[in-house]
Amino acid sequence: MENFVKQNPDSSNKEFEQLLMKDLSERKFTEGEIAKGKVSRIDDKFVFVDLGLKSEGAIPVEEFKLSKELDKVKVGSEIDVLLERLENISGELVVSRDKARKMRTWKKMEKAFENKQEVQGQIISKCKGGFIVDVDSCLCFLPGSQIDIRPNKTLDHLMKQPQTFECVKLDKKRGNIVLSRRAIQERKRNESRDEILSKLKEGEIVNGTVKSVVDWGAFLDLDGIDALLHITDMSWSRVNKPSELVNIGQTIKVKIIKIENGKVSVSVKALTPDPYIEAIKKYKIKGVYKGTISKVADYGAFAILESGLEGLIHQTELSWAKKNISARKVLSTSQQVDVEILEIDKDKRRISLSYKNTLPNPWKKMEKSCPVGSEFEGTVSSVSDFGIFILVPNIEIQGMIHYKDLSWSENPEILSKYKKNQKVKCKVVEIDLEKEKLRCSVRALTKDPFDFFKGKKEKDIITVFVKDTTENSINVSTLKNDNENSFITAIKRNQIAVEKEDARPSRFSRGDKIDAMITEIDFEKRKVVLSIKALEEQMNKEAVKKYGSQDSGASLGDILGKVLKKKKPKSKK
Repeated sequence: MENFVKQNPDSSNKEFEQLLMKDLSERKFTEGEIAKGKVSRIDDKFVFVDLGLKSEGAIPVEEFKLSKELDKVKVGSEIDVLLERLENISGELVVSRDKARKMRTWKKMEKAFENKQEVQGQIISKCKGGFIVDVDSCLCFLPGSQIDIRPNKTLDHLMKQPQTFECVKLDKKRGNIVLSRRAIQERKRNESRDEILSKLKEGEIVNGTVKSVVDWGAFLDLDGIDALLHITDMSWSRVNKPSELVNIGQTIKVKIIKIENGKVSVSVKALTPDPYIEAIKKYKIKGVYKGTISKVADYGAFAILESGLEGLIHQTELSWAKKNISARKVLSTSQQVDVEILEIDKDKRRISLSYKNTLPNPWKKMEKSCPVGSEFEGTVSSVSDFGIFILVPNIEIQGMIHYKDLSWSENPEILSKYKKNQKVKCKVVEIDLEKEKLRCSVRALTKDPFDFFKGKKEKDIITVFVKDTTENSINVSTLKNDNENSFITAIKRNQIAVEKEDARPSRFSRGDKIDAMITEIDFEKRKVVLSIKALEEQMNKEAVKKYGSQDSGASLGDILGKVLKKKKPKSKK
C-alpha cells in the first residue's frame, strides 16, 4: 500500500496519503500473531472476516463446526483469528480461527505450567499408553499412570466428562503437553490427610469402606485415609483368600492397631478375644470333639473346632491302612467329623488332630486274628524298589515284604515277578503296634537252605556242586539241582588250589562235584566260607605224617604214588 501511494504523488492525493499512512502506522499486523476481526458475511463454505486490510480473510466453516461455534457466529461478530499470511501468491489474506484458538490455549497452558495452575478438560479417547484430553481445543496426553490414585478396572465414567488436570510437562519444540489427574487428587488428599490423621488414634474402633482387595489383604477408606487390613488381621481362623471375607464397596467395622509414618493398619480379629487364651482351655489332649472341614489338600485337611480354633489333620492321621493317602480321597470341605486332639501348641498357635483315632483300630484286630507266625493270602497293593506291600484280607492293614524276605537268595531282581493285585501267600514275622508296622515273609513258608549247615562247624568237609564259574571264583550250590531250596556261595580263586597254576576256575564245569572245607561259618549272618585249598593242605599234612617226613627227602608225589599202588588191587576186587 505504501508503494502504491508513492507511485501516485499527485497533489490531490497528498491529504489521502497522510491519512492512510497515519492509519497504517496505528495498525500493527504481524504474521503469526493473533488479531481481532469482524465477520462480514457467511456462506455455505466460508466465514469471511474483515481485519481492515485491502482484502478479507476466508475461514472454512469446518473450523467453526469442530468448536461448535458456527451457531453463535453472526455477521458483525468480533472474533480472534491467527494471521498466517498478509498476502499469499494470489494476493489474498490467509487467516485461521482454529489455529488462533490453539495458540491462545497454548499460551494459557504455558502459563498454567509455569504457575502450576489447574486446567479444565475432557478425556475424549484412548491411545497407546494413556488417553487424549481436549483442553480448549488443544489436544494433550494423559498417561495411564496419572489418571487416578488407585488402579481402576474401567474408566468409562470419566470419558467426555469435565475433569481437572495439572500440566506436568510442556515441550514447545515438539508441541507436546502432558497432563496429570492424579497430581490433583494427591494434592487434595494430602491437604486433608494430616487433619484426619490427627483425629485417628490407635485402639479406636471405626467403620471403613473396602476400596480394593488384593492377595495379601484389603485397602479400606477411613474418611479419606487409606488403611491396610492385612490377611492375617481378618480373622483368628485361617484365611485362604481375602475376597472370601470382604467385597469392594462393603462397609466393615475395624480396630486401628497401628499408625506409623502416615500409614494406618487396621484389624477385624482384634475386635474379638484371642481364642488361644480362653476358648482353648476347654479342649484337652486325647479328647474327641466335633470339627468342620474347612480346607482339603494332598498333605492333609484343616478342621475348625470353633471360631478362631482350627487344627490340621495330617495325611498320616487319616487312615489306619494307608499312611500317605491324599486327604481329598477321605474328606471333603464342610464335612462334619469327629477328631481327636493330639497336640496343642499355644506359642505357635497350632493344633494337631487325628481322624483315624476316632475309627476302630484294625491293629488290635490284627494282633488277635493274625498273630506272629500265622499265614494268610493277601493282595499286592504296590511294588517298590525295596519290596512289595500287601493288604491283609478283611482287615484294613497293609504289610510289607522286603525283597530279602521274598526268597532265600535275597536277590532284588525277584521283585520283577510280582505285580499289583497279585495274590501272594506269606507268613507274619513281626507286628509293631506302637509304630503300626507289619512285616511279612514269603521265604519263611519254605525250609531255610542254610539249615544244611546245622550241626556243622569249621574244618568240616562237605560236598557241593558247581553252579557256574567266573574269572575270580566258583559259585557252588549245596544241592545238585539248582533251586530255591539250595544254598549258594562262592569259592574265591585263591582258595581253589594250593598250587597257583591249578587255581583256575575254568577247570570246573557246571554240575561238577567238589569237596571243600568250611573255614568260616556264622549262623546269625547266614554266612559260610568254603576252601578247596584248605582241604588240600590238610590232606598233605596227613599224608606226610602217615607216610613220611619233610626231612626224608621224599616228595608228596612219591608218597601218594605208593599209597595209590597199594589201593589199586583193592579197587579191582
